[in-house]
Amino acid sequence: MSVSAPDSEPDPYTVRRGEAHPPPQTFRARLRYLGPSLIVTGAVIGSGELVLTTSLGAAAGWGLLWWLLLSCWCKSLVQAELARYTIVTGDTYLRAVNRLPGRIWHVSWPIWLGLVAYLPGTMGLGGIIGGAGQSLSFLAALGDIEIDGVVCTGIIAAATTLILGSGSYRWLERVMLPLVLAFTAATLICSIAMQFTEFRATGADILGGMKPDFAVFIAFAALALAAYGYTGTTSGDITAYTYWSIEKGYPSFIRSNREDPNWEQRTRSWMKVVHTDVWLAIIIVTCATVPYYVLGAGVLNKMGVVPQGNEETISALSNIFTQTLGAWAVWIFSFGAFLILFSTVLSGVGAAGRVIPDYFIEMRVMQRSNLALRRKIIRWYLTILPIVAFLIYLFIPNFVVLIMIGGLTSAIFLPIQSGATLYLHAKHLDPRIRPRALTRYALWAVFLFELAMAGFVLRYVVLANLFA
Repeated sequence: MSVSAPDSEPDPYTVRRGEAHPPPQTFRARLRYLGPSLIVTGAVIGSGELVLTTSLGAAAGWGLLWWLLLSCWCKSLVQAELARYTIVTGDTYLRAVNRLPGRIWHVSWPIWLGLVAYLPGTMGLGGIIGGAGQSLSFLAALGDIEIDGVVCTGIIAAATTLILGSGSYRWLERVMLPLVLAFTAATLICSIAMQFTEFRATGADILGGMKPDFAVFIAFAALALAAYGYTGTTSGDITAYTYWSIEKGYPSFIRSNREDPNWEQRTRSWMKVVHTDVWLAIIIVTCATVPYYVLGAGVLNKMGVVPQGNEETISALSNIFTQTLGAWAVWIFSFGAFLILFSTVLSGVGAAGRVIPDYFIEMRVMQRSNLALRRKIIRWYLTILPIVAFLIYLFIPNFVVLIMIGGLTSAIFLPIQSGATLYLHAKHLDPRIRPRALTRYALWAVFLFELAMAGFVLRYVVLANLFA
């Protein structure tokens, strides 16, 4: 089958005819069109926060609070600006990436690199499913029901397959909202309660944590880099946000006729909706992530407890609730931990399914216009991926290690996304819709920082372990 070049064929998945909407003019009206941020935060606030962020606080104390805040905030800029490009141009994420220079067999090098990283990236998902299984096993044990963690992991993988098999975005959005609100509220309440115990944080603790201490960073480099890759907005979440924005309808709402004299004003008005959506994600992520670090540094570090194993990890983490609210709070923690990790599974798997058809399109093995086939592939992949992740967990039954592998893989890909955003804005984005100079300078700063972090991962973490 002959497939035309990716630049010449319209994509009915991104811009649907007859769906142009007048942009909302008030903040209250914009709220009606929010949604992708809720799905993304369902993935963001999960394994990285519960496992890696809390463990980082437990290991490093208050010394890396500044690092955590950096992780929460700076990547959201790339999320917003890459979404700007895909929404305005109608490109999907991979179609945009395939416009980067440096092609091998008609496919841009980051796409090939993504295929190479598929296994370590999926290992992270295996860790998340394994963690959800262990949390479900822990919850069942509290009710005197003994269920092996591996069995629980299999149950969660099967449930995920059934739930996501329909490929419905709107259904997923409705599921994520109460989950996000529930576990955000629980962690905030717990961190406030900590201030009325022996583990309370002082002003000196907070100020000390805001001063960069690179000796502490070097001492806990692997965990810190994994936390950077898997807390806040990860590389996978940045990718996912573009697809959820498409399915929400943002590119269709704008309308593609750039000759329309009102096109620029219309597009900028819709970008305000997107930026409001991103700001909502930043607020939720910050409010939900920082308390985990605070509880890890304030409670676990003082107790000398650093989660490291598998089955005992959930039990060790439960101290952040039981030591602040009382022994009865173990029920709140166990149920909340399950909700957090399961919501991450749903969001992560759901987003991954949207990317797979694009790989086939950019590899020129299927037509971009075949929307029915795209939907079938998404549904089939969503039924298979949870099982694959479960099998990975069976092979490497340590969800903490698997999550760290996923986090480090994400850290390596982050500079590719920020660099791609800079290139696409300069070469392919309509000049009328480009961001202000200050935003471009900030993107350059993020790109250079993430490039240095990726180099650090390769030099001091991956290579050190390979040749140890």
